[in-house]
Amino acid sequence: MQRMDNSTTSLIVTRLTRAIVEHRLQPGTKLAEQKLADHFGVSRTLVRQALFQLAQNRLVRLEPARGAFVAAPSADEARQVFAVRRMLEAEMVRAFMQQVTPAKLRALREHVAREKQAVDQGDAPERTELLGDFHVRMAELMGNQVLAQMLGDLISRCSLITLMYQSASAAEHSHEEHADIVKALGAKDEERAVQLMQAHLLHVEESLIFDRPAPINDLSLALS
Repeated sequence: MQRMDNSTTSLIVTRLTRAIVEHRLQPGTKLAEQKLADHFGVSRTLVRQALFQLAQNRLVRLEPARGAFVAAPSADEARQVFAVRRMLEAEMVRAFMQQVTPAKLRALREHVAREKQAVDQGDAPERTELLGDFHVRMAELMGNQVLAQMLGDLISRCSLITLMYQSASAAEHSHEEHADIVKALGAKDEERAVQLMQAHLLHVEESLIFDRPAPINDLSLALS
């Protein structure tokens, strides 16, 4: 029974995530527990568990006495997050260069290949996850778990922002820039690699489109 409940909760999380990713549920949309329970044919308890998971992923905002809403990161928050990332990741590239090996480069190239596959297939959730994980992967390959965790937290915030505000064409450009960064690392061109990383993060920020259509208020229609 517990396994079935977990499976149902995961299904609700997946369906809501996809609706947010595909812009069928817009920032600020209220996610009424009873409507969701009726739509999925489950108890409000399972819906509540799913909303809690989405809140941990920063896709949903839970407000006491008001309920759950699709999170709506502000433009200011987005700019601050990307400013911190540019400072942190420029130094990460320099540190990575000091310990680069053929095996580490191969691991990054394999990751970039998976990105390309997700971009080509139009898989927005997988694409967004892989594009963010590229940066965490660099920290992991350095063996710096503290840096990997810090980047993971920052990128979880960026993932919500890019899920909602980045176009497919901008995501494809991000993948190409990752490939260029790996080429610079392979050529042991530290300054170019640093410049490419900073430019890449700036390009991602500049590609965000904060003007979106009004949300669909009918949850069943948005989730269909």
